[in-house]
Amino acid sequence: MSLASEKFSDLTVRMGSGAVIAAIGLATIWVGGLWLLALIGVVVGLMVWELVRMLNPGEARNRAVLLAVGAGAAVMLARLIPAGFALPLLFLPALAGLSLLTRNRTLYIVFTILIMIAGFGLHIQREDFGFVWIAWLIAVVIVTDVFGYFAGRLMGGPKFWPKVSPKKTWSGTVAGWIAAGVTGFLFMNHTGAGAELIGISIALSMASQIGDIAESAVKRKMGVKDASNLLPGHGGMLDRFDGMLGASMFLLFVEQIVDFPPGLVVP
Repeated sequence: MSLASEKFSDLTVRMGSGAVIAAIGLATIWVGGLWLLALIGVVVGLMVWELVRMLNPGEARNRAVLLAVGAGAAVMLARLIPAGFALPLLFLPALAGLSLLTRNRTLYIVFTILIMIAGFGLHIQREDFGFVWIAWLIAVVIVTDVFGYFAGRLMGGPKFWPKVSPKKTWSGTVAGWIAAGVTGFLFMNHTGAGAELIGISIALSMASQIGDIAESAVKRKMGVKDASNLLPGHGGMLDRFDGMLGASMFLLFVEQIVDFPPGLVVP
């Protein structure tokens, strides 16, 4: 096998499963409403299941299922009741882990809260801003990952944080920023949004990378390569959606400090 083939040995499987994931996700986001909420509930539950299994290996099978089902149900119910009553539900699965788990409770709490708020916020963003802006969010995360993957393997160069993520390079990291900026420019022209969208897109790319790195740090600490093997070529839900967690959380923050979408009035 040539060096180039080794660098892209996982590409075919990644592209195939990635296309299926993208098709299901975009179709559900287009429909929105309860269909999207159900998908978010399933994904949230699976991510919490993976997190528990990863942080408490070999001793939390039933508890992982219990916490996962609780998390998925809580995030769906939280969108069906007034926001003031919803907030405690988002924290409940994280706090439940304090008594149900025996190890790595702090990591579990932090990541579960992130998962719950990101899932909750993603549905809010779809309902408030519509399909186009969720498509923009997803596009920024995808191009960050794709261009980072190819640039890192083709260009190589200095590693970003080799102790945590040995394959990530500065060339791939910067390529992700550039691709995100171009994506912001394209959406700016398509929607009539202001030029600030380019800067927001680049920052969103950075947030996506931070989510990816944070999950990599947990995997490195626990000595595992992937969160699970649910998604061929991608590992688990956490491996695939870690960037989306960071990006979704960041967008919730952005909406509080800038007029979003910049330069537009959302009806």
